[in-house]
Amino acid sequence: MTDGIFVGGGGPEYGEKQYLSLGYANRHGLIAGATGTGKTVTLQILAEGFSAAGVPVFMADVKGDLSGLAVPGNPAGKLHAPFMERNARIGFDDFAYQAFPVTFWDLFGKQGHPVRTTVSEMGPLLLARLLELSEAQEGILNIAFRLADEEGLPLLDLEDLRSLLVWLGENRADLSLRYGNISTASVGAIQRRLLVLENQGGANLFGEPALDLADLMRCDADGRGRVNILASDTLMQSPRLYATFLLWLLSELFEELPEVGDPDKPRLVFFFDEAHLLFDGAPKALVDKVEQVARLIRSKGVGVYFITQSPDDIPEDILGQLGNRVQHALRAFTARDRKALRLAAETYRENPRFNIEEAIREVGVGEAVTSMLQKKGVPGVAERTLIRPPSSQLGPITPAQRGGIMGASDLSGKYDERLDRHSAHEMLLERAEKAARAAAEAEAREEEMEAAEREYSAGRRYSGTRVGRSTAQPSRKTSRDKSFGQQMQDMVVKELTGTTGRRIVRGILGGLFKAR
Repeated sequence: MTDGIFVGGGGPEYGEKQYLSLGYANRHGLIAGATGTGKTVTLQILAEGFSAAGVPVFMADVKGDLSGLAVPGNPAGKLHAPFMERNARIGFDDFAYQAFPVTFWDLFGKQGHPVRTTVSEMGPLLLARLLELSEAQEGILNIAFRLADEEGLPLLDLEDLRSLLVWLGENRADLSLRYGNISTASVGAIQRRLLVLENQGGANLFGEPALDLADLMRCDADGRGRVNILASDTLMQSPRLYATFLLWLLSELFEELPEVGDPDKPRLVFFFDEAHLLFDGAPKALVDKVEQVARLIRSKGVGVYFITQSPDDIPEDILGQLGNRVQHALRAFTARDRKALRLAAETYRENPRFNIEEAIREVGVGEAVTSMLQKKGVPGVAERTLIRPPSSQLGPITPAQRGGIMGASDLSGKYDERLDRHSAHEMLLERAEKAARAAAEAEAREEEMEAAEREYSAGRRYSGTRVGRSTAQPSRKTSRDKSFGQQMQDMVVKELTGTTGRRIVRGILGGLFKAR
């Protein structure tokens, strides 16, 4: 088989060479194994294979080791001799050291191009997961998003959402009649969670310019797919932010890309490292969403590969959709470990030559039990496999090398400067200022009318006062003496300075959020 990515082999004692078929690569996969068993190297050689085949790749660099994809391996290094020995053993005659086209990304903009999205694109479900909101708080967040849509208020960054929540709390009495109870306690809890997210660096994720998905799906001048590496060593300090961002990106790919059916090779391959973080404590609605995306996104030409320590970390409904498997060693020290090992072995197609459960427990570093989809999507028989060495550098590159690659990138400068577009925060502020000016003007007119009335009343009193010893009687002009127009004017003045006038002022303030 030559229309796939060579994964490894091992001679007669191991079985046939293992290839990952490009035609079935969009049917997803799993890379599992305990810490230190070789998952990162497997991830690296798969990224190399996809890139060489013209398939762009997106992957998170959790430990900082994957940046070595950008430079060739070192033939004078200490690993060269073991690599050559293994290549001879597995029959990898085409091995050569080479670099691959890499684009670096970073939510914090330090180790790669900044990557952002907007609050609106994130949506209330993922944002509620990110903020760890209760059901009641998530309901209020949904109300905020609904109002933003109805009123044409763009939610771009956290400042926009914070301003909208302030307005929501101030007008909760009127809005509760339309959308249900809105408590100030819940609004305050959301605001506090936003503050925690901001302290964790989450504010860097939201804003513009937002990530253009087309920038993840490019090839270089030689037709090799670009390897997009998200710097995640710092991001992993906020694991929920890490998992939510990757899930958002996967959801965006699902929603934006057109259907392509069953292509000869994927349009993009997405590696989800530390996949257990996605499902730890996740509500059922979120797990259902992941299952839906995993089931349907393959028709968009996207392959998703989950990397985790144990298959037990992946919900069964999602695990059943992962057709290509690379299982590194699992350690069985506890009863739970033994159960997970047994379940992992049961997901493979049996091989009469060896016991799969024992093989998973015994394989060494750089070895794995593999099963790849064959013709018509049938799972291949499980095989013990020696994983081939990587062609690129094993381990991280230097900061100077990273900086040079970023500076030479054609995306340099596109995402560097954050934009502050006219959005919900500014629009609500303008409405508040306009309402305040209208209220101030109404109050000033009311004060002028009251002053005029006082002056008029005082004039009436003084007009009847006799100068010196005068005994002249005060003028007693009655309503009968006034014209009809004068009587109407007095009535208007009385209304504006009374209860009706105050209602007008309140009406102006109440129109703060009036629809455009």
